[in-house]
Amino acid sequence: MHAHLAKELVFNGETRLNKEKIIQGQGVDEPLSETGFKQAAAAGQFLNGVHFTHAFCSDLTRTKQTIHGILEKNRFCKDMAVKCDPRLRERKYGVAEGKPLSELRAMAKAAGEECPVFTPPGGETLEQVKIRGKDFFDFICQLILGKTGQRESFPRTPGISLGSCLAEVFPVGKRGSLELHPDGVAPDLAASILVVSHGGYMKSLFGYLLSDLKCSLPATLGKSELSSVSANTGISVFIVDCEEGHKPAIQCVCMNLQEHLNGVTEKH
Repeated sequence: MHAHLAKELVFNGETRLNKEKIIQGQGVDEPLSETGFKQAAAAGQFLNGVHFTHAFCSDLTRTKQTIHGILEKNRFCKDMAVKCDPRLRERKYGVAEGKPLSELRAMAKAAGEECPVFTPPGGETLEQVKIRGKDFFDFICQLILGKTGQRESFPRTPGISLGSCLAEVFPVGKRGSLELHPDGVAPDLAASILVVSHGGYMKSLFGYLLSDLKCSLPATLGKSELSSVSANTGISVFIVDCEEGHKPAIQCVCMNLQEHLNGVTEKH
């Protein structure tokens, strides 16, 4: 079996502790700030023409609020069910959770290491976070190929192509992001999956897609964009070509897109 899918990854909206540079990890379940809710609404407005077939987020409050803020603006799937998955949680920072980022850096320096390689006592290593990301990504591929026993059928709007919806919002088929069919039409997709997670987790997942699965990148994407942490509600889109028995082929359409944040919050 062979299937194309789009995976839209969104970093959660801002919380009060984000702004104060306090480590949240998994143990501090802070809700979105007023700005965070505005960011989620702005992301939802930007994505309102994208037809999603699945929606996943971590089981932490800030991502659940973000994904609902996005979906309630959507023209096609405003009322779709969201699946909360603990594999999408932020990296666990152990004893550093609830403490200022400066304290984590001081811990790392005392241990003769640098962030983010340093693992605080009780925290997850980068490799452990990567394993969670790989597990979730493999699950998504198997779900679309119908191998998990959980494949679900979602109603689609008649006459609406998932690929065409995506191409109207993102540079699909432009600037070398994804080749169009010979007739100039964006390739149709078996699924369009919205995933809302966290900054540290996303960076680890991107590393897996780029280093392990050799994801291709648009020519316009610079090294600074690859290494930087996403702004709150930054949007990244990947097209995944799944084929049974083969490693998935992945193309990045955009990474950490922030256009929707203009006028909502200052970029740092």
